[in-house]
Order: sequence, then C-alpha cells, then structure tokens
Amino acid sequence: MSSIINSILDPVQIPRMVKVRQIFPDQVVSDIPGEIRKQINAKNLMSRIKPGQTVAITAGSRGISNLPLMIREICNCVKDAGAHPFLVPAMGSHGGATAEGQTDMLRGMGITEETVGAPIKASMEVVQVGTSHNGLPAYIDKNAYEADAIIIINRVKPHVAFKGAVESGLQKMITIGLGKLKGAETCHNLGFGKMAENVPAIAKVILEKTNLVFGIAVLENAYEQTMKIVALGNEEIIREEPALLLEAKQNVPRLHFGEFEALILDELGKNISGTGMDTSVIGKYHTPYANDGTGPKVTRHAVLDLTEQSHGNANGIGLADYTTRRLFNKIIFEQTYPNSLTSTVPESIKIPMVLENDRLAIQACIRCSNVPDRSKVRVVMIKNTIYLEHILISENMLEVARNNRQIEILSDPFELPFDENGNLLYKHDS
Repeated sequence: MSSIINSILDPVQIPRMVKVRQIFPDQVVSDIPGEIRKQINAKNLMSRIKPGQTVAITAGSRGISNLPLMIREICNCVKDAGAHPFLVPAMGSHGGATAEGQTDMLRGMGITEETVGAPIKASMEVVQVGTSHNGLPAYIDKNAYEADAIIIINRVKPHVAFKGAVESGLQKMITIGLGKLKGAETCHNLGFGKMAENVPAIAKVILEKTNLVFGIAVLENAYEQTMKIVALGNEEIIREEPALLLEAKQNVPRLHFGEFEALILDELGKNISGTGMDTSVIGKYHTPYANDGTGPKVTRHAVLDLTEQSHGNANGIGLADYTTRRLFNKIIFEQTYPNSLTSTVPESIKIPMVLENDRLAIQACIRCSNVPDRSKVRVVMIKNTIYLEHILISENMLEVARNNRQIEILSDPFELPFDENGNLLYKHDS
C-alpha cells in the first residue's frame, strides 16, 4: 500500500471496544431426527412413496444448521419405506452454475454420500413441465423429474433482495433451486420487483405437474439453532408457507442498535446468505425491493474476509465500502459473476476500496463516517450476519447498551489487538 494511503489513515484512532451479548428468543428442537419422523408420520406422508420407487431429495446451498443430519433422516425414512433415495443439488446458479461446482458446495457443507447415506446425482439439465399463469416457463432438474417422487427441504426465512408473502423457503427451492440455472434465470430476468409474484407462480405449476410429494420446512432461531420443523404435503405448501415466513421473521438475528456510523464484518459468504450478508442486518440493500424499514441506519461498511465455504464466490462484496487485500485475493470471478448475471443485479459484485490489511480497512471506515469529531464515531463489529450473539461495540455506545434489556455487557473497554501485519487477532466466537 502506498505511503500516501498510510499517511492518511494511520492517524485515525480506532476506539476501545466492549464485548456484549445480544439476547434473542431461544426455542429449539432437541431431537431433530425424532421431530422429522414425528412430522412425517403425523400426516402419513410416507404412504405417498411405494416400495422400489426412486426418490429425489433436494440439497440446497444455504448454511442451514443440522442439514446433513436432517437429510440423512429423510433418506432413512425413504429406505424404511422400501424406496431408494438420492440427492439432487438444488441451488439454481450457485457453484459456478456447474454440476461439479454444486457437488463441491455440498461437500463443503458436509453433505456427501457417506454422510447422508444416499448418492448424489448432479446435473444442470432441466425439463420444462409447463408455463405459469403469467407466461413464465417452469423448469425442474431432470434427475428429479425422472424420479418416482421428490421431497424438498429448505429453511424458511426472509429474502435479502425482495419482500413478499413467500421469500426464501420451499417455493423458492422449487422454483429456483430445482430449476437450476434456467429456472434461476427465468425467475430473475424481470428483476427482483417481480420475484414475489414469479416464485409462487412457477412453484404452483411444478407442484401440479410433477411428482413432488411433500416438503420439510425448517425455521431457525437467532442462534443458528433449529427452532421448528414442519412437514407439508404437496397440497399444503402454497397455503401454509406464508405463515411460516411470518414466524421466521420474528426470530431472525438482528442488531439491537438502530443507528451508528461504522459496521465491520469479519466475513461474508454464500453459506451465510445468498448475498454474502443479510441486507436487513447491515441496513444496506442491493435492490430497492429489499428495504422493509427494519434494518439499522449505518454510514459505512467494511468486510474483512471471505468464508472458505464460499469457494471464491464473493457475491455481496459490492455492499461494502472497504475490504482487504486478503479477501480480494480469494475472489474467483467465475464463481462470483454467474450470480450477478443470473439475478441481473450488478451492485452486489462491484469491488469496494481494497486496503492492505484489517487495520486500514477499519480506519478507512471510521475516517469516512462524516462525523466531525471522530472520537464520537460509533463502531459495531460482528463476525457475520448470522452470528450476532456476541458482538463488539465502541466504548461510546455503552450507555445505550446499558439501557437495553436485550443486551448484556461482557467486558471492560479494550484496545483491538492486531498482528505485525495489521490484521485483527480478535475472534468473536472465542
């Protein structure tokens, strides 16, 4: 980094930070395999699968807690019914829009034939099964289409780019996940302003025209724990999913601070969010259809690293104002650009200012916060937009923290530790 950059940023003081704990509702499913069987058996859903049949089970790209365990239990249920399960990657254009890339993504999440007890059949080939009421083709993975039955599983949660009666969940898994690249392109081509209409419209066609027998909806609490599991028959999915989304929105992780100047994230990643980080958490949006008014007001954002599970896909980096040379060097454009080209949203993959190390990125964030007295810049530091239990706040935010019953103060103020290269030594989960 040039001496001029250092001379501008070196004088910027980084405030002392305080470790705090954010408190959220903590409902949790204690016996995940048992709950899956209970849900399936309560509606006698396995009676829809006959001995000897082949059954395709979806495996998406999101970082869903306990997903390998859940898929394994669904496979066991299928085997107990005398049928033959296999997995299909259901992740639209993720994984570089290749079968090999999608298989690699599953492996990175711990989903392999050995861990779930069923083979993986990965392909980008799709079959068009019909046309939606608004004129869009409905595509589905060819391997899934040729199976005797399909079971889907996905987390129901708010989407980072649009708002509607259904967002991320079972219908999006049907429309975009199982639709592979062509399904993702079809749904995104008209922009995120149409997604709330297009996702259920295409899902309805696939539910009517294919052998999809039931779905497993998963809700998580703010601590990344499985909060609820619900089995829905084919005919229930469209009717019941909106209520599950409303429940999920009441339990998402969020920051208990409504306004501050600088937000520093340790990492972004595809295993965290489709856009690398949850836009409602950071209060910055790559489409005008995502802002529902619930996010914080933040002036500047810095992101320091990219998760290993992202396999070089840095989608979402465009939401940052500053980043590090370390993160930039991990970007694989062949993995990153397909998301933007498919979603037609270039804002999420633009490159922010690249600084040589963590210290400079944080100092840039503070310097450009537009507060005349930089000692009053309010700074929040988080691991990522999922792990929000333990965070750091600047010392000047202590009074607000003390007056909030959802915040527990865990430390005295301390100076952030950096190594000799200017990289942060503090770990949020330590």
